[in-house]
Amino acid sequence: MLPARAVPWTAPDTPHIIATSGPAGGPRRISPVATPRAASPQATGDARGAAAPSAHPGDVLTSTNVSTMAETGTGGPPRDEVDRIVAAWQRERPDLDVRPLTVLSRVSRLARHLDLARRGAFARHGLETWEFDVLAALRRAGEPYRLSPGALLTQTLVTSGTMTNRIDRLAEHGLVERRPSPDDRRGVLVQLTPAGLRRVDEAFADLLDVERHLVGDLPEADRERLAELLRDVLTLFDAT
Repeated sequence: MLPARAVPWTAPDTPHIIATSGPAGGPRRISPVATPRAASPQATGDARGAAAPSAHPGDVLTSTNVSTMAETGTGGPPRDEVDRIVAAWQRERPDLDVRPLTVLSRVSRLARHLDLARRGAFARHGLETWEFDVLAALRRAGEPYRLSPGALLTQTLVTSGTMTNRIDRLAEHGLVERRPSPDDRRGVLVQLTPAGLRRVDEAFADLLDVERHLVGDLPEADRERLAELLRDVLTLFDAT
């Protein structure tokens, strides 16, 4: 008599879950596929059940990756810290729509990275961020690189008292100077000194190198598209 051949055993009425590709560019479909009953291990004398191989091994979903897909909404594991944060909030507060986090949390985290990079670039030239902001506003004005204190307030978004203090400190360092306004005897203008002009030009060139590195892995088309999207969002705030 020929010996009985071992048959892979599958628990009765337990379907496999198969993910198949949807229409072009569409989401993957998850559908149960019924598995025929097979002889039990007792009937075959083999106590080691083995799962039947899948035609597409990567498409067989386990309870673990089904949960991950449901949490991240991506069909794969989290790609960054924001994915993990969003997944945790979706799990803890399924009653809330947390999708804004996927955009604005990334903007917030990028702002922190950029702030650190900017501080480093300015520090290499003996400047703090606020000092660069004032000097850069004057530099962008064009020759003779001077503005009224009111114009500096508008461009740097600080109070009048804060701006007066900042002009005083920059003047002490020899980077700006106050000059009488040719149009108003009682008015004054703030102007870059030659030392201030050199300092801001050098710091700006360094800043561009740093920022170019931050987005260097993005194709040019993606950078332009990202700039357009961020402009659309920021315009809503600038208009208020």
